[in-house]
Amino acid sequence: MEMDIRYASHQDDAKHYTTEELREKFLIEKVFVPDEIALTYSHYDRIIAGGVMPVNKELKLEGAKELASDYFLQRRELGVINIGGDGVISVDGKDYNLVSRDGLYVGMGAKDVVFKAVDPKNPPKFYINSAPAHTTYPTVHIEIKNARKVPCGTLEEANKRVINQYIHPEVLQSCQLCMGLTELEPGSVWNTMPCHTHARRMEVYLYFNVQDDALVWHLMGEPNETRHIVMRNEQAVISPSWSIHSGAGTKNYTFIWGMVGENQEFTDMDHCAMSDLY
Repeated sequence: MEMDIRYASHQDDAKHYTTEELREKFLIEKVFVPDEIALTYSHYDRIIAGGVMPVNKELKLEGAKELASDYFLQRRELGVINIGGDGVISVDGKDYNLVSRDGLYVGMGAKDVVFKAVDPKNPPKFYINSAPAHTTYPTVHIEIKNARKVPCGTLEEANKRVINQYIHPEVLQSCQLCMGLTELEPGSVWNTMPCHTHARRMEVYLYFNVQDDALVWHLMGEPNETRHIVMRNEQAVISPSWSIHSGAGTKNYTFIWGMVGENQEFTDMDHCAMSDLY
């Protein structure tokens, strides 16, 4: 199990990063590796993000030196959304079958978390977010039909989309992790615009369903010092609490968002007026 460590960057320092340095600090370029668990540990709120892609063998989450734990979820909670073929996640011996776009919340204290493929020719792609936890909540399987739906945006503003909230206070209980999937309609390319920051939460985005001849321009930085990172299919990006986190694609796309931090209040954000963006 690989664990890539990313340290926090001060916003004043980030203003001076080159394109290469921005990508090195914030882009998670390779999320899914066949028959491997590839994880990135960010010092922003201690989130872990990454991919689990079982093909020909079962993959088990293990404790790691970076966690100083006997097992992965000894002091953590876990969110999973599958964006590949059918798969199975076994949590302490109980199997959960996840088809594409199914989610799973696993509470702190689960010792054996094992990921399996149903058909190696069409393997699952389990995208995971994990956050430190203070108590145990029940493990919950969330089908996309049971996610809380929030339609928003308009075609006129090129941002018509549906936000599917999987791990969210109105769906299930978690300690601090929130997670969901947003799908843009054809003809819409913008997400999270008008944009905002939220000082008490950081965020990670995984962009997918980005076609081979398309890309997404992910905007980040303080409102008066914006930068961009070019994103391709199935790549993730770390968004600090001081940064905006918007994207514009050359075509419509889908993304998974995960938030970790001090609270779960979705209205706790600082909106940025268009006139304040530079």
